[in-house]
Amino acid sequence: MKVCIIGASGFTGGELLRILLSHSGVEVVCATSRKFKGEYVYRVHPNLRGFTNLKFVEPSIDVALKADAVFLALPHGESVKWVPQLYEHGLYVVDLSADFRLKDPNAYVEWYRWPQPHPYPDLLKRAVYGLPELHREELPGAKLIASPGCTATASIMALAPLAKEGLIDSGPIVVDVKMGSSGAGAEGSVLDMHSHRTYVIRPYEPVHHRHTAEVEQELTRLAGREVKVAYTPHAVDVVRGILSTGHVFTEKDVEEPSLWKAYRSLYGDSKFVRIVKDKIGLARYPNIKYILGTNIVDVGFEIDRRMRRIVAFAALDNLVRGAGGQAVQAFNIAVGFPEDEGLRYIPPHPI
Repeated sequence: MKVCIIGASGFTGGELLRILLSHSGVEVVCATSRKFKGEYVYRVHPNLRGFTNLKFVEPSIDVALKADAVFLALPHGESVKWVPQLYEHGLYVVDLSADFRLKDPNAYVEWYRWPQPHPYPDLLKRAVYGLPELHREELPGAKLIASPGCTATASIMALAPLAKEGLIDSGPIVVDVKMGSSGAGAEGSVLDMHSHRTYVIRPYEPVHHRHTAEVEQELTRLAGREVKVAYTPHAVDVVRGILSTGHVFTEKDVEEPSLWKAYRSLYGDSKFVRIVKDKIGLARYPNIKYILGTNIVDVGFEIDRRMRRIVAFAALDNLVRGAGGQAVQAFNIAVGFPEDEGLRYIPPHPI
C-alpha cells in the first residue's frame, strides 16, 4: 500500500517514518512539511540517513490522494480540515490529533476551546478510537482511525482492567502522569528548552487537562456507568516515556488473584502488553527504561489494604505506543496486515 504522512517533520512524523520505512507492506510515497519542503527527510530526522532519500513536499489534498492511506500528524484543530475530503475519496485515514477522538461534539468546546461543537458529528460516530486492546473488533476495515493521546493511552491502559471487571467503585479516581519532554513536540515552549527542563519535575495543566476527556470516555464505556477522573500530568527530566499512576479507592477489600485475573483477561493475548508485578529482579513494577523505542506497554498494580486502594501503573514510549507505533498497530489491523508488522522491536538494555 502507498502511504503518505502529512506533517512529517515533527517528532511524531519522524517516528511514523522510522516505523513505516521498515514495514514490509507499505511504501512511503510522500512526507509533507511546509517549513522544510524540498529538503531531504534525513536532514530533519538524521536517524533516517541511509534509509530513505525522500524529500519533504508541500502538503496538499492532491499529494495525499496519490496514496492509499494517509497518516495525519498535525496539530489539534488542523486535521479536521483534511479528514472529510480524504475520507470522501475512500482513503484509509489515521489521524494522530485529537480532532476525532471524542464522541460528543460538544466536548470539543469544553476540552479544546473550540468556538462551536464539532462540525462533523457524523464522522465522529464513524471514527474508531485506535486503542487496539479495547477496540479490536471495530478496527478491521475501519477507514477513519482516531489515534489516542499519549498520556491518555497510558492512563486508560493502567485502569481499563479495573473498569471492565467492575472494580472501580463510586469513589474518586486520581491519575498522576509523568511525561518526557518530547511530548511537547519538536517546537515546544520555552519551558521545554534544555535549560528549563533539566532537573525538573514540574506539574502542568494540573486540572482540566484535555486528555482527561479521553480517559473518562473510555473508562465510562468499559464500566457501563459515568466515570470521573482527577488527572494531573508532570513534566520530568527525560526525553521519552510516560509513567501513569492511577489510584482507585474501593468499597471492599480486593485480593491480588482477582487483579491478576482482571489484567490477564484483558491483556493476556496482546502482542504489546506485558504485566509487570514481580517480587525480585530489576523491574518489579512498570518502568519507562525497559520499553523505550518500542510499542510495548508495561502495566502493573499494587494493593494498599489499609486505605482500600488499588494503585495501577502503565509505562510506555510516548512517541511510539503513545503516537506513531499505536497508529501503525491500529492501521495494520484495519487493513489486514499482521498486527505487529513494522513494530517488532526488542527494547535495548542498558540505555
